Amino acid sequence: MIREDLNFLKRFSMVIGMLVGVAVILIVMAMVVQRAVPPEADPNAATRIEQRLKPVGAVYAGATGAAAKAAAEEAARQAAASQVAFGGSTDGQTIYDGVCAACHGTGAGGAPTLDPSHWTARIAKGMDTLHTHAIEGFQGEAGLMPAKGGMPSLTDEQVIATVDWMVEQAR
Repeated sequence: MIREDLNFLKRFSMVIGMLVGVAVILIVMAMVVQRAVPPEADPNAATRIEQRLKPVGAVYAGATGAAAKAAAEEAARQAAASQVAFGGSTDGQTIYDGVCAACHGTGAGGAPTLDPSHWTARIAKGMDTLHTHAIEGFQGEAGLMPAKGGMPSLTDEQVIATVDWMVEQAR
């Protein structure tokens, strides 16, 4: 090898060695600092762990099981009632403006707008059918109607009132 090549390799090796040394020093400093800083105590950690570990379902057997099941169903009903959309209002226009207009106002996804020509055939099937399709959802040739307009916190009464309001507007 030429003398310049040996000189270059010597200096290059020294630079690489210094960089490795700096990296080792930084790693050691990071480990020291990490040990010196106490981990943050999360006050919600125990609650989150309980939520993750709680059973998904329950088994109710016998008379005591039936009572426990009834209590659980009642608790679920009360929890659901406290989360009713629009404060439980059955004002069709309010619910339409807040939920339904996104699709039925623009015709997105094949949703019928309030144009009477879009509703004539649907109204002919009967209001019970319209109510059922709005509550349970419907996949038709024209498009998809998600159950309760994609807002499960609506009650059946709210959906029925909104469908009735929409039909009145479309006549």
